[in-house]
Amino acid sequence: MTPLTLTPGAVPLADWRAIWRGTAIRLDPASAAPVAASARAVEAILAKGAAVYGINTGFGKLASVRIEAGDLATLQRNIVLSHAAGTGDPSPAPVARLMMALKLASLAQGASGVKPETVALLQAMLDHDLIPVVPCQGSVGASGDLAPLAHMTAPMIGVGDVWLKGERMDVGEAFARTGLAPLELGPKEGLALLNGTQFSTANALAGLFAAERVLQSALITGALSTEAAKGSDTPFDPRIHVLRRHNGQIETAAALRALMAGSAIRASHLQDDVRVQDPYCLRCQPQVMGACLDLLRQAAATLETEANGVTDNPLIFPDTGEALSGGNFHAEPVAFAADMIALALCEIGSLSERRLAMLVDPALSGLPAFLTPRPGLNSGFMIPQVTAAALVSENKGRAYPASVDSIPTSANQEDHVSMAAHGARRLADMAANAEAVVALEWLAAAQGIEFLRPLRSSAALEAAHALLRAAVPALDEDRHFAPDIEAACALVRSGALLRAAGPDLPGLG
Repeated sequence: MTPLTLTPGAVPLADWRAIWRGTAIRLDPASAAPVAASARAVEAILAKGAAVYGINTGFGKLASVRIEAGDLATLQRNIVLSHAAGTGDPSPAPVARLMMALKLASLAQGASGVKPETVALLQAMLDHDLIPVVPCQGSVGASGDLAPLAHMTAPMIGVGDVWLKGERMDVGEAFARTGLAPLELGPKEGLALLNGTQFSTANALAGLFAAERVLQSALITGALSTEAAKGSDTPFDPRIHVLRRHNGQIETAAALRALMAGSAIRASHLQDDVRVQDPYCLRCQPQVMGACLDLLRQAAATLETEANGVTDNPLIFPDTGEALSGGNFHAEPVAFAADMIALALCEIGSLSERRLAMLVDPALSGLPAFLTPRPGLNSGFMIPQVTAAALVSENKGRAYPASVDSIPTSANQEDHVSMAAHGARRLADMAANAEAVVALEWLAAAQGIEFLRPLRSSAALEAAHALLRAAVPALDEDRHFAPDIEAACALVRSGALLRAAGPDLPGLG
């Protein structure tokens, strides 16, 4: 696989998605000059003898404490060790790896004051698939993601556990296997590595990419449910959506039309259908899913900007020799983006569950009760709909905005925080819940269209049906349902459903 070239400050969203999926990266060689200039600027600042925060002072509330020259290396080591105070389960390796790549791109812009050797070690660790074990809890998303980034940095100084090609071990053993060696951090370097929003941003990006897949999958299952209920495609007419002007709505309506194009099921009830209008869960798909798409795109724009920014403190400006203290580490933009993604995930799952509920109700769908040929003796899809309802309700609780919360830290020095870290972390579980709801809808919709045979749906939707049936047979009699659900979830999670039926569906670009 050809490595991506990481151009600091100009990495497109598609490249961050590829890095999250495991694509190797190489730092643009042009970044070497600004990194070296930034390191020289720190040396010049020290030579002047003035107190400069983060270079020769304590940190946070202890910024007024001057550190002597002989203790500067100890200062940087101590900040890493003391701040590696996270707890909870290890972050998923793809997220920790993405966090490392984000930090690499930030440091390489030459505004952080780190040595070229420090950037080179971070790159080498990525090259060897040597990923720090990073506890997922401990950041409030202001003054940077201090604890998670400290756990990322600790192996660079020879402390802590790592994953080496998926195997967990002490970093000393991993360095021995790979020929790497730990660093002694110089002035400013510990703080440069610990400060920043890379943990929150990595988690938010991972949540964003998962949400994109769930949205696209839900367009397919929504079209299939429309077919199973003999719903109308008139609400997807482009003239309706052009009048409202929302791009997401226009694009999702077009996607639904394309997914249903050529369907014999739709053709069978174009005339003399006694129903005038479908339930909102069918009719308003473009309005709801389009709004979710627009929201995810807004979040994507924010996160792409954040991923290309420099968010540690103080920042070094080699052209003037200054170190300026500010607040780029405050993760409020990431918190807002994570909250938007959470809202979209909640609504995607909510609408999918309503379609499933409609399908199992014979008064609404016109299909056998609970989609079983012999209701009463068999419960059919009765409890899968309950499961979907439970998952949707769980996501509703998780969708409460994290960004409206704050709690003072560091003896009130950090008196307003973003809560971006846990706002972003929750997205993985929310996406998994929504993904399961969509998989349950897929199972039900596939069962539903079989009651309409010999009529067949469109080529795209029949491909979705065939993919599922290759793994899960039709439900003629009640059986152990959990394996069917897991098989459908796996197909959604892997992207197989999208590859089979919706490779050109609207997304983030």
